[in-house]
Amino acid sequence: MNISELYELFLHNPKITTDSRNCPRGSLFFALKGDKFDGNQYAAKALDSGCSYAIIDNPAYVTGERTILVNDVLVTLQQLAHRHRKILGIPVIGITGTNGKTTTKEILAAVLSTKYNLLYTEGNLNNHIGVPLTLLRLNHDHEMAVIEMGASHPGDIKELVNIVQPNYGIITNVGRAHLEGFGSFEGVVKTKGELYDYMRASKGKIFIKKENADLQAIAKGIEQITYGESEEAFASGHVVSCNPLLVFDWKQQGKIHTVETHLIGAYNIDNVLAAVAVGRYFKIPAERISRAIANYEPTNNRSQLKETGHNKLIIDAYNANPSSMKVALENFASMPVYPKAVILGDMKELGPSSDELHTEIVELVKAAKFDKVYLCGDHFAKVGKEFSPFVETEELITSLREQPLKGYHILIKGSHGMALEKTIEFL
Repeated sequence: MNISELYELFLHNPKITTDSRNCPRGSLFFALKGDKFDGNQYAAKALDSGCSYAIIDNPAYVTGERTILVNDVLVTLQQLAHRHRKILGIPVIGITGTNGKTTTKEILAAVLSTKYNLLYTEGNLNNHIGVPLTLLRLNHDHEMAVIEMGASHPGDIKELVNIVQPNYGIITNVGRAHLEGFGSFEGVVKTKGELYDYMRASKGKIFIKKENADLQAIAKGIEQITYGESEEAFASGHVVSCNPLLVFDWKQQGKIHTVETHLIGAYNIDNVLAAVAVGRYFKIPAERISRAIANYEPTNNRSQLKETGHNKLIIDAYNANPSSMKVALENFASMPVYPKAVILGDMKELGPSSDELHTEIVELVKAAKFDKVYLCGDHFAKVGKEFSPFVETEELITSLREQPLKGYHILIKGSHGMALEKTIEFL
């Protein structure tokens, strides 16, 4: 069956599932494979559970006309999504970056949803599987889409933009993350820059921070819609305060708009100004833009403020890399609150530079002179011995149980794999 024929089936069965435990009536089951599972084995179960058809790539699991054999299920899923996106033809904004892409995507969605019927990436479904699944949720009622794209290896963004074909692009920033896959900071820049390469070739437009030298260096030849602190930027603004929630100003036609957000960290100024730029470009009234940003509340352990019975927590435990760790520590150090404690977990996937990069963070912690410091993970255990680090999160939890913290402002930050969110109930 070719992709045109499969697309016709999709139009009559527009729900996609990759989980045989979730098979709505009239859906298509795509039998994806992973390191520890083979979806082909569940095709018959999916059909019995309600799917109209199962798309498989192992002939041993063909059971009749409702099993559709293809060369590669994942490639077929991506081709189907690409075809669907082209046929609907609505404007698409593609977002990538080292830090802030999910937060930026969520704030953009809040702003654009005040005017448009919008589809946007749910949660963190930003990889080679999540992106096509998101695109296949598009329907004729949608007027715009915001698609987040993640990368951990060279070529990842190129693969995704060829599926998404964005009309507009945003790279939030570039920093030292996933160095194990990229090899170097230059590798990060090159891979994220694959979005710009596509925008340049397709004559699309980019939303870009005017003052970001790394991004400006690779943005030559692309039409820019700028944001930043410069008065010359299309969306100009600056931080008013951050104690701990960000308050910022932005200007439109000489009028200053002040917005009190639910975001922690002055570093979020770039994320909110990107949303302002997008809102202005798509002709959303200033008051709606400001209200949407003010009402947005982060979730999923991303820059969340939580007050417990004993402490005030800044929870940023969804992810961590050297650049995001640095700005989080600098922001926390500058906050006029006392006493302060930090709970930091290892930054994953940094490759051979890991010890060196963790040492840099330890030096930042020492210079900040926080009242309490808790380090956790193999790398911090190796380079931060003066802080009596913990190798495992469970060891840290035991310590917090035995010697509870009370009356502190506490920053919690580490890679998702460290599961530092488990400490919250003991704080």
